This record gives sequence, C-alpha cells and structure tokens, in this order.
Amino acid sequence: MKTNIKKVIGLFILAVLVSFSLDAQTKPKVYILATGGTIAGTSSSQVDSDYKAGAITVNQLLSAVPEILDIAEIKGEQVANIGSQDMNDEVWLTLGKRVNELLKQNDVTGIVITHGTDTQEETAYFLNLVVKSDKPVVLVGSMRPSNAISADGPRNIYNAVACAIAPESKGKGVMVVMDDNILSADDLTKTNTLSVGTFQNPNYGHLGIMYDGKPIYTRESVKRHTTKSEFDVTNLTSLPRVDIILSYSNATAQFAESAAIAGAKGIVVAGVGNGNMTTVLMNALEKLRKEQDIAVVRSSRIMTGPTAQWDEIDDDKLNFVASWYINPYRARVLLMLALTKTNDYKEIQRMFAEY
Repeated sequence: MKTNIKKVIGLFILAVLVSFSLDAQTKPKVYILATGGTIAGTSSSQVDSDYKAGAITVNQLLSAVPEILDIAEIKGEQVANIGSQDMNDEVWLTLGKRVNELLKQNDVTGIVITHGTDTQEETAYFLNLVVKSDKPVVLVGSMRPSNAISADGPRNIYNAVACAIAPESKGKGVMVVMDDNILSADDLTKTNTLSVGTFQNPNYGHLGIMYDGKPIYTRESVKRHTTKSEFDVTNLTSLPRVDIILSYSNATAQFAESAAIAGAKGIVVAGVGNGNMTTVLMNALEKLRKEQDIAVVRSSRIMTGPTAQWDEIDDDKLNFVASWYINPYRARVLLMLALTKTNDYKEIQRMFAEY
C-alpha cells in the first residue's frame, strides 16, 4: 500500500513538473533589460514629487507586475541603473550589442527595455538605427516613481511585454509603449514635463494603442529602420562627438566655436522657425565646415513640421544638411552614426531623408 501511495505521489509530482515545463516552453520568451529611470525610482512617500531615479533593481521592478508571468517567460538583466539624464554612449553601445546578441537566439521573442523618460526618445532612435532584427524591441518608462500612488510603471511594463510578444509587432522597428499608446522611434518626442501622456509622435501619429493587453496598429513606420538600416555597432567602441547649438535672437558664434575646440566632429543647430539662425552663427558654422570639416545639420526648436532643404538657407552652397522631420535630439543621434561612415554632406543628407 505504501509503495502504491509513493508511486501515486511520484507520478503526481512528475505530472506537475511536466506541466510547468510544457507551459514554459509554450510561452514566448522576453528579455527585460533595465537601465534605471523614474520607473525604477522611489520617493520618501507615496505622494512626494521628490524621488531618486534608478533606486530599485530589475527584479524588484518586475515583482510589482506578476501578471506578466502569465503571458511570457521573463528574463531580467540590469544593464545600468541611472537617471536617463545621465544616459551615455557607453550604455547605448552596450545596449545595442546586447539586444542584437539576444535577438539572434531562436527562442527569444522580443526585448523590453526599461528606461528613464528624459532621454528615452534618443535611446529609442539609436536602437531603431542599429538593431539588426525584425523581432520587437519595446522601450518603456514611467512618469511616476515605483512607490507613488497610481504609479504608471506596472501597467506600462505589462503593456510593453504584451506588445513585444504579439506576432503583429514584428517588423515595426523600435517602439515605446506608455500610457496605453504605441509610439514609433522615428518621430518620438517628450511633450510635457509631468504628464503621464507626455510621449507623442507629433508629425506622423501613434503607431497604435494597447487595448486589453493586445496591440492595435493604425500605421506603419514611415522611415527605414532595424534590418533595413545601414548602421552597425558590432565593432564600435565609441561614437563621434556631436553637439547641439541653440539658435535664438542675438545668438553668437561662441558656442559653435567652443564645440569645435572641444573636439566636436559634428554640430546640430536647433534653429528658429524652419531651421534658421543668426547671420553671425551661420557664417561661423560655414567657416567650421570649410576649414575643419565639421559636419553641420540644421534642425528646428519647433516641435512639428520639417526643416526643409530648399528654402531660405542654401544648404548645398554651405555644405549643410537639413534634418527634415528629425528633431535636434534625434538629429544628433543620426549624425553620430552617419559620421562613423562618411563626412560627405550629400551622403549625410541622403541619410536624413531616409531615416
């Protein structure tokens, strides 16, 4: 009798283990790469606006969203734990290489990256240009720290994982999922300093929405990305320095000249209106382009609309590049990558038209 009971118990345990094993095999595998940010931040109380970004680990972060284990097999990695105001080239290159490495694995369905919101648009755009896979890569953040009342991080993480495992998310390029919206890296902009609905695609519109844990897409990315991109970080250990210079009334040449002295290989102008600037600044940039071969890209401090190539400023005459719909922050990212391949302004202009 005791032998039979032991056999029954043994068979039951075996059945449970097999069930768990089969369940794990049927669930899509998602890696969550954590970099810190508000989503991993804590404040002294649930209502304080003062908080420390990147205060908790990826495992602590994921413990607040146990529901994701119902839909995916989750693997967490701590790539960095910083406020995204301190995001840097070293972390970008580490992320780009690690994402590419993971997505080569047949059993990996997609990647979710937790990130602070301050520079999320720059990191998303960088990855959009260097990831070499059609598998989904989704960045996610929050506007409230992890212990705040109505913290938006847990819902955003759940939606990001749900988006990353959906078959229809393949080939969409790098995305950001926040506030139930799916946004494309090609037009991503933070539009409000505090609102949970801060991220927008102001020129092209959202890619879609998350509804009941499922993505509903309403458009495709309009620019080249991921597998169609010509950029590759595999052998890169650093990126060329590119600085952003703001144009305004009475803007002088001082900051452009200082950037050149500091070793900038490229300068992006966040110009007024349609990428315009003072005559003094434009003359200084023309001189830097001719004498020091520093690449110059015109963008605009205005949130929507293009910085057009054939308007008030003759870019061909000056050997400048017009950014079209790429804002100054993303223009800096693209110029950094462009300069790893060429300094020919016509080739860089082609890139700005295509990406």
